[in-house]
Amino acid sequence: MQNKYKVKKISLKRKYLEVYWHDKHISKFHFLWLRDNCPTAFHKDTRMRSFNILSVSKKIRPIEYNFSSKNIIINWSENNHNSTYNLKWLRDNCYSEINSRGYISPYSLWSKKNISNINKIKFNYKKVISDEKEFAKWLSTLSSFGITIVSNSPTRKKSAFKILDLIGQYRETFFKTPFEVINIPKPNNQAYTADALANHTDLPYYEYVPGYQFLHCLVNDAKGGSSTAVDGFAVANFLKKYHLKKFELLTKNDVVFKDNDYTQKNIRIQKSPIIKTNKHNDIEEVRINLGAMGTLDINPKIMNNFYEAYALFYRKLHSKKFQIEFKLKAGDIFCFDNRRILHGRKEFDPNSGNRHLQGYYIEREEIKSKLNYLNGVKF
Repeated sequence: MQNKYKVKKISLKRKYLEVYWHDKHISKFHFLWLRDNCPTAFHKDTRMRSFNILSVSKKIRPIEYNFSSKNIIINWSENNHNSTYNLKWLRDNCYSEINSRGYISPYSLWSKKNISNINKIKFNYKKVISDEKEFAKWLSTLSSFGITIVSNSPTRKKSAFKILDLIGQYRETFFKTPFEVINIPKPNNQAYTADALANHTDLPYYEYVPGYQFLHCLVNDAKGGSSTAVDGFAVANFLKKYHLKKFELLTKNDVVFKDNDYTQKNIRIQKSPIIKTNKHNDIEEVRINLGAMGTLDINPKIMNNFYEAYALFYRKLHSKKFQIEFKLKAGDIFCFDNRRILHGRKEFDPNSGNRHLQGYYIEREEIKSKLNYLNGVKF
């Protein structure tokens, strides 16, 4: 490991410095990249980048350079500027090495088989809020698997704010925060009934769908009402592996999602694919909600094929292979990635007891940034 940060020699090329390390790795650092990342390019107090790349030309190059056991020092051809680069920083930010690794998905996909024991994703509330290592472990599990349950929390209304405040800012929506998941007369949303709810993601009619959802169980002694959950990424990956053409239909065609809330004076309509992928063709978002689906306006040449793909995906999202089922207890906080994990519930009898949950949204960025801080990530 020590040899990793030791330089053997440096070679000046036409547009970059070639650095030979003692562990035999070779880095290429382009002149513009080096100048842009000079330590003086950042404000000493705010640590924000203050250097403007337009202040140098594309012809900038070192006129002198040397290295020591800790640094590489460069005297630049423009603006009479010198730069000193820490060797460890350079190696840790070696983009030759970073790009040679290839893409690694940050997600651990799961099905009923490998997460059937719900205790695998359970965390104790008191430990999470009092022990930084346990807090970090919980957030890491939530980020990787997309789902956790924090148990034995207080059952007072709005008491889940405490755990959200440890993470960062919560996401406000027209449902308000927290929103109530309870059976009410004349409901304006299916969630406010005692009916069964198919697996779904929340608020698909938003352009930027809320990242994570926390459902805090205050009481759940009614007959029925078990919760369901499924890893939408795992099911999408199944389609990608075994039904590629159907997978591509769901990634390349927009469907309409609309808000049917009659109490609102807004009409929210959003078009989006059911499955979104990133530049590596890895799944990064699933957006599906039967109650919010609008009328499809897909090209008539592929309409039937699209329905076949949609039906297969929807069937797998409710299959015994992928779906898990569990009963939330008072004090449980059901936490999940709303752009990945679909959630639902079984029908319950409101006359047999009470069922009351409070819901909160928080963005993916809040989880990621808190994990960066806890893991000591530097920039």
